[in-house]
Amino acid sequence: QVQLVESGGGLVQSGGSLRLSCAASQRTFGVYAMGWFRQAPGKEREFVAAISRSAGVTYYPESVKGRFTISRDNAKNTVYLQMNSLKPEDTAVYYCAAGRSSYSTRYFTKGDEYGYWGQGTQVTVSS
Repeated sequence: QVQLVESGGGLVQSGGSLRLSCAASQRTFGVYAMGWFRQAPGKEREFVAAISRSAGVTYYPESVKGRFTISRDNAKNTVYLQMNSLKPEDTAVYYCAAGRSSYSTRYFTKGDEYGYWGQGTQVTVSS
């Protein structure tokens, strides 16, 4: 079992930045590929960013590419999401997720590829 706890959400003005953190309970954090997703009211869950086990490979959808950066510190069992140039349409609850990976460079982009989820943290971007 992996328990994930997100933090760092809040209210920010358009154009601002936030850094989300997700702390994992497992000391074997390094065997999991990690991802961030978001869900706005009335909308489906959306993939935001993914990072491989080794942190060597990252992937972003076009909607956040160039603005968001995912990173991880395996020594601290933590994954981060740096969000810059935030827009009102980035407003959502953000969730981190962990998926066990057999390959150091593999990442996942679909929700059902992840076995563990955090409780979410609210990000609100005002215009």
